[in-house]
Amino acid sequence: MEAVAKLKNYPTGPRKMRLLADVIRGMEVEKSLSILEFHPQHNAKPLAKLLKSAISNWEQKNDGQNAADANLVVKTIYVDGGRSIKRMRPAPQGRGHKIRKRSNHVTIVVDTKA
Repeated sequence: MEAVAKLKNYPTGPRKMRLLADVIRGMEVEKSLSILEFHPQHNAKPLAKLLKSAISNWEQKNDGQNAADANLVVKTIYVDGGRSIKRMRPAPQGRGHKIRKRSNHVTIVVDTKA
């Protein structure tokens, strides 16, 4: 039985988050948590926290069964673009350039190895 966890409007670009999502896609949960724990990118901490949330959701769905014994796998993980905050930055000769501060939505699905 699969479990889902979602992270919405995290203030970093979706492209940067997809780099980490590609690293842990299809990997065992324990291995992906250890990779995220020591990854230098700043997006690794919220992604690890989201993965722990998905694991606890799976444990609640399966009547408290231990996730370590079940050989859980990151079945799917995808990153969608969230809202963009538009700002103006001063530019030469009295002009203004648009700055888009992007955010993203991350969804993780965790399931047992088939």
